[in-house]
Amino acid sequence: MSAQNPYLEAEPPKAPARRYRVTFLPEGRTFEVDPARLPYDRVGHPGSLLDVSNGAGETGIDHACGGVCACSTCHIIVREGLSSCSEMTEAEADMLDNAPGVTAHSRLACQTVPDGSCDLVVEIPDWNRNYVREEEH
Repeated sequence: MSAQNPYLEAEPPKAPARRYRVTFLPEGRTFEVDPARLPYDRVGHPGSLLDVSNGAGETGIDHACGGVCACSTCHIIVREGLSSCSEMTEAEADMLDNAPGVTAHSRLACQTVPDGSCDLVVEIPDWNRNYVREEEH
């Protein structure tokens, strides 16, 4: 596995097989995910909560690295339905360590793929900011 970006060599989680709904907080916008339309935006794993949020027109999830698990800007909190989501990888856990305000229900939206077995409630934290800095030359 590459030390630079383990996401590139990781097997993506399976996309959901059935429709489900995601409610994004704090706005309260609910979006029905249609597995036949995945991926919506080709950002993060297909069917990831980042992909789904872009499909819903939700602009609140920052993703400085383009959804390749190389930063922590797409930090979210899964308030309901976490058990239906793909397991956290070591690479995701390592990146999540860099995010502020991590809780037991925190995930990176680019890596979190629900299986469609239940609806979800996802909070986009207000502290979700771009912490990636370009090197000065």
